[in-house]
Amino acid sequence: MQTLVEMQDIQKRFGKQVVLRDIDLVLEPGIITGLLGPSGSGKTTIVNLIVGSITKTGGALSVLGQTKMSSSVSKEMGFMPQSEALYNDLTAKENLRFFGALYGLSKKQLDTEIPRVLNLVRLSDEGKKLVSAFSGGMKRRLSLAIALLHEPRLLVLDEPTIGLDPKHRRELWKSFRLLASSGAGLLITTHVMDEALECDQLIMLHDGRIIAQGSPQELITQTQTGSLEAAFLEFEDREDAKEEQKPETQEDTVQQTETQEDTVEQPEPQEDTVEQPEPPPANEAREEGGGSNA
Repeated sequence: MQTLVEMQDIQKRFGKQVVLRDIDLVLEPGIITGLLGPSGSGKTTIVNLIVGSITKTGGALSVLGQTKMSSSVSKEMGFMPQSEALYNDLTAKENLRFFGALYGLSKKQLDTEIPRVLNLVRLSDEGKKLVSAFSGGMKRRLSLAIALLHEPRLLVLDEPTIGLDPKHRRELWKSFRLLASSGAGLLITTHVMDEALECDQLIMLHDGRIIAQGSPQELITQTQTGSLEAAFLEFEDREDAKEEQKPETQEDTVQQTETQEDTVEQPEPQEDTVEQPEPPPANEAREEGGGSNA
């Protein structure tokens, strides 16, 4: 069975800020993997690395067997970002046709797939409406429909249920389970514990590091806690304790040195001394003034 995504010792920096450290993860077909963590923990950065919108600083990354993003990889991947990339002046169906053409789907394929995905996200009656008239939740569902349109092998969903009511959230998770049972691999970011419990595998993130991996029940058992939320807090406390006990690393030393270099006081610049021109001789001054009076 081919691995869909593999990350080994991934590092990511933005300038001097380290946002991912030592990330190792594997995504496999038929598995729903959840990235669980608070805002700023690195979930969206991992997603952006996988879909190719940013590049890694270090480590090895393979997506669908390729180490570089290409059109063939893009056509086998569905991506739903946090912010909708929709055209408000087009209808839902027109948006689907536009993005379907980008995926390389023929008109015949689109005639079949558009009704299927609209039904899947419960928008069958809204296909002819302009997206500008859609609510936030409807736009989220349309974005998901676009990601599902070409039946991707890998589906990457960044907070897909934001803005959805409990009923639609439940329906979407039924769809996710159906997709996984058909062999697709799903990566879903979330900070909602109830949704995390629906995943086959969980990757818990804290401050750009993976602090735990396993099924929800395995993680609860490992911490001897009664809930996934309590398990996350326990792993978070363990990670903080380890960091406090660690000796200063070479990386930390380099960062401190860089900071010190940035704060070294520079010598105050000396005031420039502008040489004043010497006044002309008195006789020249009289000539410039019109000469002496007769």
